[in-house]
Amino acid sequence: MNIKLFATLFLAVFSITLGVGLVVPLLPVYAHELGATGLYIAFMFGAFSISRTAFLPYFGKISDRKGRKPFITSGLLAYFLVSIAYIFSKSLNLFIMIRFFQGIASAMILPVALAYIGDITPKGREGFIMGLFNVSIYGGLSVGPVIGGMAKDSFGIQISFLSMGLISFAGFLLCLILLPPKKEENPHLKVKNPLNYRILIKDRYIGGLFIFRLAYTTCIGIVWCFLPLLADSAFSLSSSLIGILVMVGVLTAGILQTPMGLLADKFSKRMLIAIGGFVTGGAIFSFVMAHSFWGLFFANTLFGIGGGIAIPSVMAMTVILGHRTHSMGSIMGLLTMGHSLGMVLGPILAGIMMDAFQLWMGFIVGTGVMLLGVIITLLLTANFQTMVKE
Repeated sequence: MNIKLFATLFLAVFSITLGVGLVVPLLPVYAHELGATGLYIAFMFGAFSISRTAFLPYFGKISDRKGRKPFITSGLLAYFLVSIAYIFSKSLNLFIMIRFFQGIASAMILPVALAYIGDITPKGREGFIMGLFNVSIYGGLSVGPVIGGMAKDSFGIQISFLSMGLISFAGFLLCLILLPPKKEENPHLKVKNPLNYRILIKDRYIGGLFIFRLAYTTCIGIVWCFLPLLADSAFSLSSSLIGILVMVGVLTAGILQTPMGLLADKFSKRMLIAIGGFVTGGAIFSFVMAHSFWGLFFANTLFGIGGGIAIPSVMAMTVILGHRTHSMGSIMGLLTMGHSLGMVLGPILAGIMMDAFQLWMGFIVGTGVMLLGVIITLLLTANFQTMVKE
């Protein structure tokens, strides 16, 4: 494997997720302070995922043909510009518009970077390599909320927006200089045309992984969007403590990525997905039972454990399918679509429950979605190992 290429993409993705982590957990409270209702907060989060979902198929498929670098660098530069726009925004409607354009930028970065890593991953090491690379995602998202919360308490949220912009620009320069041009990308791979999406979406294994990502990120959307609001309204926690709460789940998942990736290469990936999925379902329900900071801390730690167990296996299976179909970018795009749709569905469901009933009802809905998603995934991915050996 090309270590220089891996390290460059690792640092670039870490920079963008660190920047996002600085800001996203603070947005619900900030929007609430500006007068947003629960459903309005959901729309603000959903705008990002709607635009990302719409553009993911295009960027994923075209990166299989045109190369990965142009999309990664353009997306990072766009993130920088979006961050500057946040600084000057005081309107809720403008915030929703900015989030929409940020979603387009996101569609150009993460799935394409994941496809790039999948391209260079050796056979039989899919779990370890993808688990190791996922540390860049979880590492940035875990450190960011703590730094962002402290910065907001000390200097205001505008400093968090500025920090996200500067970090994104650093990632842009890194990729612009160090990533090779298209003609030098993966010269050892035999170039083939990627499969049409109409063929890929009929594959039951891809469908099963899509369902899991959809269910899991529906829960992430609920936690990221409404845990800060729950902590603020029910327990009057500071932005710093809210940042710690958000961090602990992501950090726990990040710590488990590499060891669980190693296990995924040696044992049943479907079993690890099942265990992680059921733990995640239990974690979402445990938010309802929390009566203090430490109750929320425990619930989000358990949530991180569930994701840490399951996600490396999901990504390993995705890479295997990408190699078999010669459509790595397209499949990563599809799976990331499941992620984006979940980030739309989760906040909207929780927002409706909050406005119609009470805030904690959103977590009840998330529990049901996660458990149903695990069952469907296991049914659709049956005989996956037999398929791999053929």
